[in-house]
Amino acid sequence: MKLMWFHLMPYTELPDDFREKHPSVWVDIHSSLFDPRRAHHMYNDFMDELEYAAEVGFDAVCVNEHHSNGYGLMPSPNLIASSLARRTTDTAICVMGNSLALYNPPTRVAEEFAMIDCISGGRLIAGFPVGTPMDTCFAYGQNPSMLRERYLEAHDLVMRAWTERDTFAFNGRYNQQRYVNIWPRPVQRPHPPVWIPGGGSVETWQWCAKMDYVYAYLSYFGYKDGRATMHGFWEEMKRLGKDLNPYRAGFLQFVGVAESREQAMELYREPAEYFYGRCLRVDPKWAMPPGYITEATQRAGIQGQIGRAASLDARQKARATTQMEDIVERGYVIIGSPDEVVEQLTTVATDLNVGHLMMLLQFGSMGKDLAKYNTKLFAERVLPRLRGLFSEWEDKWWPAPMAQTERAGPTPFQAGAIAAE
Repeated sequence: MKLMWFHLMPYTELPDDFREKHPSVWVDIHSSLFDPRRAHHMYNDFMDELEYAAEVGFDAVCVNEHHSNGYGLMPSPNLIASSLARRTTDTAICVMGNSLALYNPPTRVAEEFAMIDCISGGRLIAGFPVGTPMDTCFAYGQNPSMLRERYLEAHDLVMRAWTERDTFAFNGRYNQQRYVNIWPRPVQRPHPPVWIPGGGSVETWQWCAKMDYVYAYLSYFGYKDGRATMHGFWEEMKRLGKDLNPYRAGFLQFVGVAESREQAMELYREPAEYFYGRCLRVDPKWAMPPGYITEATQRAGIQGQIGRAASLDARQKARATTQMEDIVERGYVIIGSPDEVVEQLTTVATDLNVGHLMMLLQFGSMGKDLAKYNTKLFAERVLPRLRGLFSEWEDKWWPAPMAQTERAGPTPFQAGAIAAE
């Protein structure tokens, strides 16, 4: 199994009365709450944490894209990924991802991902989310009824730009380019592995099966809440005649490790209550614009987690689930000693049949010292005991980097070295 370290980059200093005085953490969160001088330290702490996760042996570090958002300070994950490509050596770099419908032209994604793949020596995982309605329809003004068509066309353009050797013209409904000929081109052939972050759309499951892409469920509500979605995904794979290779899927889980369950409850209480009390406050008016959810998904009765978070019933439930005991009881955050966490994550991986497990080991208001403690303890006493899961399966959706002997590294520049020779 692949164990991956995921970062949302949350703003860690939202006020205590955020829920009472502010209707949403997304779209119209007030600019007065953002202090660029404090964010300077947050960004540098976050990047230290990502680099540390690579250093202690996680299989990948993961970043993602959000806009106008108080819990995800990465409008451009490519900026972070390019730094990680230079500052790490063996760890895969998962950009989860670029919301394709927001780029005009989408060849910008093809170019920037190719740059990251070249800098890293072929370690990129390319994530292509449709994007939340808050990011796409409201913050970036896309028409929800055209969003998926625009997304699919952009995907086709990116894939052609990566794989066609000759300059070509692209004439789509939303994109027209007379000359498509990207430089640079990715190291990985025919292209970097593609992962599709999704919430539970039937069409997304079917498309992942058709294209042979990884389906990644980025759940904020833990494995108990995610069971129905993941079991639905695997039922659809069976119906479509696909094998049940666990590496077809990825799943996100909050985790807090300590020497004992009691210590874990104490250490992670504040950041967990911060995240679920403030970072998931979404005004219902932003969550489900007409046309964003497809007819087939509505008929299947599937509701995305953003919709659940914003719905009245879910908001009432969320108010009751802002205390650590309830957060842990509902499975939103897995906590405990290393032995307890190994047992719980083994159950999660096997029950959900997920070969790519993405962990949020920094969440909410968690500071760098606690994030590093959590990361180190997990890397030393949990990760090695989970790696053997699913060893009978081949992971066909993992990066294929250049040989280590061919790759450059972040070696220090020695001024005057040539003159000295």
